[in-house]
Amino acid sequence: MKHLTMAPIPSENGVEGDDEREEEEDDSEEEEEEEEVVEEEEEEEEEEEEPRLKYQRMGGSIPTLLSSDAACCIAIAERMIALGTHDGTVHILDLLGNQVKEFRAHNATVNDLSFDVEGEYIGSCSDDGYVVINSLFTDEKMKFEYHRPMKAIALDPDYARKTSRRFVAGGLAGHLFFNTKRWLGYKDQVLHSGEGPIHAVKWRTSLIAWANDAGVKVYDTANDQRITFIERPRGSPRPEILVPHLVWQDDTLLVIGWGTSVKIASIRANQSNGTNGTYRNVSKSSMNQVDIVASFQTSYFISGVAPFGDSLVVLAYIPGEEDGEKEFSSTIPSRQGNAQRPEVRIVTWNNDELATDALPVHGFEHYKAKDYSLAHAPFSGSSYAGGQWAAGDEPLYYIVSPKDVVIAKPRDAEDHISWLLQHGWHEKALAAVEAGQGRSELLDEVGSRYLDHLIVERKYAEAASLCPKLLRGSASAWERWVFHFAHLRQLPVLVPYMPTENPRLRDTAYEVALVALATSPSFHKDLLSTVKSWPPVIYSALPVISAIEPQLNTSSMTDTLKEALAEFYVIDTQYEKAFALYADLMKPDIFDFIEKHNLHDAIREKVVQLMMLDCKRAVPLLILHRDFITPSEVVSQLLDASKKCDSRYFLHLYLHALFEVSQHAGKEFHDMQVELYADYDPKMLLPFLRSSQHYTLEKAYEICVKRDLLREQVFILGRMGNSKQALAVIINQLGDIEEAVEFVNMQHDDELWEELIKQCLNKPEMVGVLLEHTVGNLDPLYIVNMVPNGLEIPRLRDRLVKIITDYRTETSLRHGCNDILKADCVNLLVKYYKEARHAIYLSNEEDEASEKGDSRASQATERPLSMKTMEVKSKTRGGGRCCMCFDPFSIQNVSVIAFFCCHAYHMNCLMDSTYSVSGKQGKGATSQETASDYDEYDNSVDGEDDASSGAPRMRCILCTTAAG
Repeated sequence: MKHLTMAPIPSENGVEGDDEREEEEDDSEEEEEEEEVVEEEEEEEEEEEEPRLKYQRMGGSIPTLLSSDAACCIAIAERMIALGTHDGTVHILDLLGNQVKEFRAHNATVNDLSFDVEGEYIGSCSDDGYVVINSLFTDEKMKFEYHRPMKAIALDPDYARKTSRRFVAGGLAGHLFFNTKRWLGYKDQVLHSGEGPIHAVKWRTSLIAWANDAGVKVYDTANDQRITFIERPRGSPRPEILVPHLVWQDDTLLVIGWGTSVKIASIRANQSNGTNGTYRNVSKSSMNQVDIVASFQTSYFISGVAPFGDSLVVLAYIPGEEDGEKEFSSTIPSRQGNAQRPEVRIVTWNNDELATDALPVHGFEHYKAKDYSLAHAPFSGSSYAGGQWAAGDEPLYYIVSPKDVVIAKPRDAEDHISWLLQHGWHEKALAAVEAGQGRSELLDEVGSRYLDHLIVERKYAEAASLCPKLLRGSASAWERWVFHFAHLRQLPVLVPYMPTENPRLRDTAYEVALVALATSPSFHKDLLSTVKSWPPVIYSALPVISAIEPQLNTSSMTDTLKEALAEFYVIDTQYEKAFALYADLMKPDIFDFIEKHNLHDAIREKVVQLMMLDCKRAVPLLILHRDFITPSEVVSQLLDASKKCDSRYFLHLYLHALFEVSQHAGKEFHDMQVELYADYDPKMLLPFLRSSQHYTLEKAYEICVKRDLLREQVFILGRMGNSKQALAVIINQLGDIEEAVEFVNMQHDDELWEELIKQCLNKPEMVGVLLEHTVGNLDPLYIVNMVPNGLEIPRLRDRLVKIITDYRTETSLRHGCNDILKADCVNLLVKYYKEARHAIYLSNEEDEASEKGDSRASQATERPLSMKTMEVKSKTRGGGRCCMCFDPFSIQNVSVIAFFCCHAYHMNCLMDSTYSVSGKQGKGATSQETASDYDEYDNSVDGEDDASSGAPRMRCILCTTAAG
């Protein structure tokens, strides 16, 4: 059972009333320990069920009206309320309790009120013996006198629509009057009498139910006959003390609450005649049959009853112990000042209690059961399903006491959520809101209260995880909670859930969050992930940088925080500072970072870190930008880092790459480089020694001796001029006679040959090898003569045969080469001679083109001879004159023949001379034909014999004469 608190009386709450009852029931347990009491209270709280109804005192005009009067009955219409008082006044109120009208209808207590279905007429009855019916919208008023106190009235539901103006009323006279308007006026018909006063009457459709001392009867106005009689419960108090209550739940269900008994009667069409054990039919010809579908006893007095969906609402009056628990006396003793709170109980038709609420009405200590009444607004129940009513269809219940009117109505989804919040079940409340129960605006309230609850419980992580769901797209709510978490020093747990868009918060909120992460070492990883995931445009990096920089070079500066600081530097375009941190952190992508932001100047101080990170990429970078960072700076940094890494290996890689690019760039380090090559790449030492001129020979020789590098020693000794010692190293340590021969041959020193021979004489095998490799360099006989007699030389015969064979082969090759050389010289002379005999025909190209019509002539004109003509004219011995007639070539417009001996002739002069000399030219030959012959000769293949070609053998006259 729950004791409720209703405004506007905050001092009267359920806890106080509950404590009063506990004091009465637990007097014998006063000596129990406080811990047990606390545990019992906790169990009661845990078992507490959610109420089904919510309550509110009716305001408006009610407090004023009841301050000087007392309420005694109430009736509810669809749009208004009628309240009867003890002074005989009927007050018409709106649903908020504001008085609309007032009818001073009676001079005594108003006992009952009744509206028609339309809510246009209100009927009232009183102890003054009058029944008064007033129109609410007109001045119409009917007043009927019955001379005895009237206790119940019911208007025809269709009173406003029918002209019959019917109503039923009854009272202490014991008559139930059925009043109808006829032609001659109103007429009363007594439907029933003789069984005591009429205590209650209700009219639904054509059915009228009333209660007297004997029980409840139902009359059907459509058939003008009584349907059934339901006996009064045995042992119930007299009706004058505890009146019965009748309620039509619908057109066929009648709920009867009397004393401590509840019965529900179902009226249906009669299929067969018969009787029921719980009632008896008045007329066997009735068209309806009544069944008692539910019946149960209660442990309390029933002060009112009303339907509640498929259950019932019962206004319960709790009797005292002196009243008896099982059998109630016919009279109820006065319990002035000791009565308990009235209770509203929701029960099923099987008397299973679903909810119980104790009402803190004004002055409840002094009231009896009959001082309370319960009424409900007209409700069909059609909208009730699954324990919930549709919005706007909830039934309203009015509990009336002499000084109070309380409104009760089913709790809706918002009430359910509020109740869950009050009991600390925030998660259930949130689930209810998310399921669509209640207004969407409730989510903000529920979310705020849920978060407050979690904060109080110090469940910061859980509260943070719920923020996206609870705060949604409200930027102001997000900012409020961000700063609240910051005030609690718990902001780092909220950062992962903060939105960066939809909504986007103010820059300050993000900056505060990042600073909170930066100042908490355990959240540095979260800071790094956050700065990588958040868009840089939503905050300024400077405040965060200012918060982190003081931690540099302190114990709180972790690598993760360094990387985060580098990210902030990048966002703030401080790339050089970011590069310095990335280099210290050995980030693999630092080389791409350098190229992207052109940070070649910044690598000056980070040589060692770059080499340690990736020497294969660092070395080319340093070589490429040696103008920014000189080789001496690189070498100096690497030498200083000998304790951090293998700096000598990095030096070797750098100096080797530098030497390959420029042999003179790092010349001051070549002495060092000799040692580095000897340690890390001995194969490259000899090429380096041969290429470089900037190392000290003595130091290099010492290094090679220490590391037993023989060929390098040989080279250095040779460069030092100590050829004999070098030769000794080759022979005695390398034992490579071929290399010794090559070395001696390169030195071009005859004394070395003798030294070589002398050192080999003591080694027969080397003498043989020397014999094999001296062919072409030294006379083998010289070596053979120097060999001591008796010296056994392995495979001497074979080697001598090879020497002789090689010598013969060499001699044969030389003779063959000489023969080829001579033949080539002769051939070239012959070719030159033939070329010198060729003549060049020079003519006027335009004339030749007009004279020659065949293809042969056209091809001749196409030759580019103009340049040749000028060249020949400038080089002829005759100074541009014909060697026969000595006329200049420019005077006569005739063709010219030029020879390679630089003599030139007019065509006519040469032809005449040729005819006179040879006498072999046939008659009729023309100069053009002869010119064609010269042209053919000029185009003949080099090396062809003139005689075999068939062309005329034209010769320079002067040279031929001189030769002849």
